[in-house]
Amino acid sequence: MAERLVFEIVARDGASRRARLATAHGVIDTPAFQPVATYGAVRGVGPTDLAELGAQVLLANTYHLHERPGEEVVARSGGLHGFTGWNGPWFTDSGGFQVTSLADRVKIDEDGLTFASPLDGRRRHLTPERAMEIQQALGADVAMALDECQPPASREGRNADRGLRAEVAMERTLRWAERCREHHSRRDQALFGIVQGGDCPALRRRSARATAAIGFDGYGHGGLGLGEETERRNDLLSETHEALPVDRPRYLMGLGRPEDLLLAIERGIDLFDCVIPTRHARHGVLFTHAGQLSLRNARFREDDTPLDDACDCATCARHSRAFLAHLLRVNEPLGARLASLHNLRFYLRIMQRAREAIAEGRLAALREEILAVAGERIR
Repeated sequence: MAERLVFEIVARDGASRRARLATAHGVIDTPAFQPVATYGAVRGVGPTDLAELGAQVLLANTYHLHERPGEEVVARSGGLHGFTGWNGPWFTDSGGFQVTSLADRVKIDEDGLTFASPLDGRRRHLTPERAMEIQQALGADVAMALDECQPPASREGRNADRGLRAEVAMERTLRWAERCREHHSRRDQALFGIVQGGDCPALRRRSARATAAIGFDGYGHGGLGLGEETERRNDLLSETHEALPVDRPRYLMGLGRPEDLLLAIERGIDLFDCVIPTRHARHGVLFTHAGQLSLRNARFREDDTPLDDACDCATCARHSRAFLAHLLRVNEPLGARLASLHNLRFYLRIMQRAREAIAEGRLAALREEILAVAGERIR
């Protein structure tokens, strides 16, 4: 276990938890959302901006940083903290999901993942041991065990073959988790295991029990948020948490939309990451307290009202919908930056409000407020 990772639950509201996660580089108040800094940076948003928005922790991509600039370069610069200028906590993913979703001709066997790099076509090999070496060199506060991610069966239709593949991937993930745990040696870096099993309750419970038996500093949910029904995902989280230690943080990887976050928090999730707020921003889709805005719609060309009059970000304080719509239409980089600042603040503010609501026993009311505008689109 990491020497400098402490998880303390300070309030509960049903299954939801408000907690403090102390790392070597600062405390994370949970529930918390991690902006995604793929190459060590959130696109168009600097470390000072992120701190002002209320970000506490960032997620970097192990696979992409291994490809460019290489973990040795990052390590020589003082790890992610020294290399990027973000001195708060860092998480890194294992790289397994990116390899299977981005690389060509991926071969998965007991040893690991063999694939052709999208960058130069050369063959690469990622084993559990290598995933640990890369993440330890990057110096994140929390590293993730290498897993094999299978999309939920509901995405392609449930059948025996899909279920078998999910079981094979889950069992292999457990064997890889043991190898990661054995090979991981950096005592100032926590290591999280990952629960797999597709959208099969029995598989995910088995995975959770076995991963917990190996013993990790925290636990991630992998293979969710990939197209399964919301109700099914929520049920899987509730059932899986019965098999995970209550005194360890829980991380739902890659999710999602604001309403998804609230529903997962209600079921005991502490940490999230997702590219949605920044990716949507670059395409002119903004989240507001009244629903979504699609700023590329012609009706915003002369709309001089604030982007969101209930938001306290600098974009909303200084700029109109018309100005942002103009910047996005002419592909001015400032447009994507201002939109990203707003969307990130919207997400981080939801986390702040969730923490307050849990402490005051009113998370259900906040959930209903968020769900009431979910899917609303201002046209």
